[in-house]
Amino acid sequence: MDFIDSPSPNFDDRLMPISAIVLHYTGMEDAPAALARLCDPAAKVSSHYLVYEDGTIHRLVAEDKRAWHAGRSHWRGLTDLNSSSIGIEIVNPGHEFDYVPYPDAQIDAVVRLVSDIKDRHRISRGNVVGHSDIAPARKRDPGELFPWHRLARLRLALPRPTKNLMDPGWTEAGFLLALERFGYDVTNPMAAIRAFQRRFRPELIDGEIDAECRMILLALLLPKPTGDE
Repeated sequence: MDFIDSPSPNFDDRLMPISAIVLHYTGMEDAPAALARLCDPAAKVSSHYLVYEDGTIHRLVAEDKRAWHAGRSHWRGLTDLNSSSIGIEIVNPGHEFDYVPYPDAQIDAVVRLVSDIKDRHRISRGNVVGHSDIAPARKRDPGELFPWHRLARLRLALPRPTKNLMDPGWTEAGFLLALERFGYDVTNPMAAIRAFQRRFRPELIDGEIDAECRMILLALLLPKPTGDE
């Protein structure tokens, strides 16, 4: 793949093997501002890659180093996602600056990048996640406009279940227990539910546990063929 090397000083050593990919949006006015911040030592934030709207990919931190993109985070028992993941920032103004759909050229580049990283590090589809998945009380990116279905069609992320759905009839406590089992931090229940909806039912993000949410979560928890997650 072709990259523009734009080294960031904001990294340190990994403490564990790479097992996840975390997707973000930049949440800034434009790409130059995002690149400048990710390379500013005073900001103390970074990512491994930054993908522009036209599909240009900047490489900021070497994959064997720990970039500072995840912050306080939790996913499937991991609490230092900076050490265990590769962070990809995607240029988009985000919810604070007139959130807009992602251009096709940009998503094409994200797909190529995720595919390459996922194959090289043997990362499961279930560990290709958004920032909101690993930090639901703090983050909303890459947001409800991110086309997860495009990654899912290529087996680069988990798809939204649509077939043979059954309502398990869980209580709120039962749903939250299942959501925690799936991987989410449910310390803030409303935030966790909204993060789940943002990822798997983005057309309605209301924090309410309804039959559709229960059915989607149950289908995601059902056993998959070996190596299929």
